[in-house]
Amino acid sequence: MAIAKSERLMNLALCLLGTRRPLSKRELRGSIEAYLEASGDDAFNRMFERDKDDLRELGLVIETVENLEGETGYLARRDSNRLPPITLDAEEAAALGLAAKVWQQARLAGAASGALQKLRAAGMPEAEDSYETHPSALEPRIPVHEAAFEPLMLACRDRRPVVFDYRKANAARPESRQVEPWTLECWRGHWYLAGWDRDRGAERVFRLSRITGKVRSRAGAFTAPVPDVVTVRETVESWAGETATRTARIRLRAGCGYPLRARALSVREGADGWDELEIPYGHGLDAWLVEFGPDVVVREPADLRADVMDRLRAVAKG
Repeated sequence: MAIAKSERLMNLALCLLGTRRPLSKRELRGSIEAYLEASGDDAFNRMFERDKDDLRELGLVIETVENLEGETGYLARRDSNRLPPITLDAEEAAALGLAAKVWQQARLAGAASGALQKLRAAGMPEAEDSYETHPSALEPRIPVHEAAFEPLMLACRDRRPVVFDYRKANAARPESRQVEPWTLECWRGHWYLAGWDRDRGAERVFRLSRITGKVRSRAGAFTAPVPDVVTVRETVESWAGETATRTARIRLRAGCGYPLRARALSVREGADGWDELEIPYGHGLDAWLVEFGPDVVVREPADLRADVMDRLRAVAKG
């Protein structure tokens, strides 16, 4: 029976952490059962190199050392792979507790609770829970209702390409997309995936609520470099409509569209039950305006009005 990869990685990590001198590939092969079962030197070398890369990606610091005979050896020094003692004061503990509450409705809830329990067992001070003391206080939440969130979060973490069906707001049917996922970002209560679209050969942002069906993982490495996290976050904000380069004039039914009113640069109340607003206009504004349905009418610019009409027609066609 084939030995599971997780067991093989664990055995390799224990060998590298338990040695006081560098171990050659020959010695490691003779010490780990899965390597002994490899069919030939080429198969072993490929397996060992993949395992070594996987352990490094998981955070294990593996040194490569050449001995006096010129043979390459490997070891993982314990002092290089040990975290320093963690000391937290009451305010820092409270911040961690608050962060854990944010994920209470998401896939990370279990991991966040487990991490807090381990820190408390190690002596982290118990912080006063202001949300239990003052139940009327607002408590932060990150809602996660999309089924695509968990597989995409794991794919971002593991750097695994994915395939999913995606329906654009102005499209009648979903299309298959092959994506190298970079990160997930929450903006105005909606989750977005930023990544590299292989079919289009360009960076793209996808709203999770428009992903239909299952997210399927694919083997292989990323083909495009992953940019800095801050750059990706700025891209998500731009695609979602945060970065405005122009202004638009819309008519808004009285008593409706409070999120639009909050962003308005000016509001002129009308006598016919409609108000006229000037709002910032950036990428993604057309998709946002469609969410308000018949309560919004775009006056100008003409291209924004046309985009909103196209999206409404697509919705009407189903």
